[in-house]
Amino acid sequence: MTNIILLGPPGAGKGTQARRLVEERGMVQLSTGDMLREARTSGTEMGRRVAAVMDRGELVTDEIVIGLIEEKLNGAHAGGFIFDGFPRTLAQADALGALLDRHGLKLDAVIEMQVDDAALVSRITARSTCGNCGEVYNDLTKPIPSDGVCTSCGEKAEFKRRADDNEESLRQRLMEYYKKTSPLIGYYYAKGNLRTVDGLAEIEDVAKDIAHLLG
Repeated sequence: MTNIILLGPPGAGKGTQARRLVEERGMVQLSTGDMLREARTSGTEMGRRVAAVMDRGELVTDEIVIGLIEEKLNGAHAGGFIFDGFPRTLAQADALGALLDRHGLKLDAVIEMQVDDAALVSRITARSTCGNCGEVYNDLTKPIPSDGVCTSCGEKAEFKRRADDNEESLRQRLMEYYKKTSPLIGYYYAKGNLRTVDGLAEIEDVAKDIAHLLG
């Protein structure tokens, strides 16, 4: 079992690489957003807590997110887990570490997907995704197929751009990342977990670099 965290600013390609690891290594991607959406409609006690908080327009607490992660860990998977979107802060990193300890699990690597901000802004403002499977396309490097059929799921799809994939919004999201999440780089470096890859390299090259790090 291999457990990893993918770190990097918005648009660094964490989701793309996580999907590959799921397909190629049988890992389980624990995406905070996906878990919250799933919990909200689950009908469980935790799901009702999540729905109540979100319906009030409040942020879901770290305690709830850790609870959702713990539910997933209880169904332990041989391929291991990819933590995507959590932790975002030092307090969350401490909480995740304690949770893994309680379950007798360890964190094998924290992979930082390093990017150049200017290049990232250029890339993300040209980004769109398949409305069916979420496959990412780019006007410059991977244009939407002329026949409108996604190369990943093979379905004719509506290709969408995120409303906040514009330069002003992205720079604001980058600022939030550097203020809140970048301290995790030093935190995991000190613990000996940190590894780095070039997040702006071609998708295949990034995947090879990650595979090499994981062995």
